[in-house]
Amino acid sequence: MAANGVTRRDMLAGTAALPLAARGAAAVPATLPDRTSFAPMPGTYLDSGTMHPVPIGARDAARAYVDQRATMDGYFATEAIEERVKANFARLINATPAEIAFVQSTTAGEQAIIDALGFPRETGRIVTDTLHFFGSFYLYEELARQGVEVVWLRPRANRIAIDDIERAIVPGTRLVALSLVSTYNGFEHDLKQVCAIAHAKGALVYADIIHAAGTVPIDVRASNVDFAACASYKWLMGDFGLGFLYVRADLHDRLRRTRHGYYQLAGFDPHVYPFDAPATKADYPIADVTRRPDMEGLFAGGTHAHAVSAMLDYSLERILTLGVDRMTAYRQPLLQRLHTGLASRGYTVVTPPESRTPLVTCVLEGARERLATPLKAAKVQITLSRNRFRISPSVFNTMDDIERLLAVLPRA
Repeated sequence: MAANGVTRRDMLAGTAALPLAARGAAAVPATLPDRTSFAPMPGTYLDSGTMHPVPIGARDAARAYVDQRATMDGYFATEAIEERVKANFARLINATPAEIAFVQSTTAGEQAIIDALGFPRETGRIVTDTLHFFGSFYLYEELARQGVEVVWLRPRANRIAIDDIERAIVPGTRLVALSLVSTYNGFEHDLKQVCAIAHAKGALVYADIIHAAGTVPIDVRASNVDFAACASYKWLMGDFGLGFLYVRADLHDRLRRTRHGYYQLAGFDPHVYPFDAPATKADYPIADVTRRPDMEGLFAGGTHAHAVSAMLDYSLERILTLGVDRMTAYRQPLLQRLHTGLASRGYTVVTPPESRTPLVTCVLEGARERLATPLKAAKVQITLSRNRFRISPSVFNTMDDIERLLAVLPRA
């Protein structure tokens, strides 16, 4: 205990309550790459689309939280941090904090929307595509098995054609579900055009934005998208176990409330404990409740990852300070070099050449078996799948990293 009664943990909590600039964050570089924000890596890391390295500042924020939890000395400013995190994510996509709820993951957010729309009990047509997240294939196949009409659009020239989307949205279509940026090949939908077509025909639009948030500019107001979800362990530079669900404010009253938990409440007055006031409402004899009017009132289920909130308190503000436009522009020469270099080595690139997103994918039969050994020997990490591989550079990567990868890859 300090002489003035303030402990080190109290100081940590006070520091956590401060904005990024006041917490001594690393200076924003005048030009990218931004290597100083990250710990030294043992090799060349080009796999941020699978799991992004945690910035040093986010690591330190998590350590401060764990320090407090280890001793229970002082108080960690969880509420202030969560408010700031939600506000910063809202800024990132041009939403309001009231339109955002914390969720466990992108998949949890997508499932919450499916439930809130009443599927599969209430049927109707869903239009999706095979460039959507492959983890959602099971969800829509299962909905189809239970009687929902699910239409799958397949890519042409590695893109989902807007004409195909327009033809697929017929009367009775209730939802269009897509990944704004495809995890498979980085294809980016024209979300504003998709929403305009869907809304004109009475359908709503859900967008998985896990490979878009923090990589390309997102404006939910301009696109008029209805729902969006993402986790934080990729391009938001957080960790597993915490993400975000966005629902346009004017839709909140149209959604079915499918869960009921304490974290959805703004007010709670029990009538069962000693000295409690007696119940005054026949339909709430055990406790009077007041629901929150925001997204948490619809979708909050319980506690969530406070350590990840602490990390995002640093990383989201860092992303906003660096600027998504700036990061997008920085990586374009890296992506162009990947396209030309991979093609010159005989690889089949399935990412559209005009793509601005940080994912470049090649199809290659037996990719994992053929490439794992030389890449490991050279300490170069990318995404290796059975019959494809994917490179995903971030703000800390340089052209030297791209050349090192190209030098290591054998000819196709």
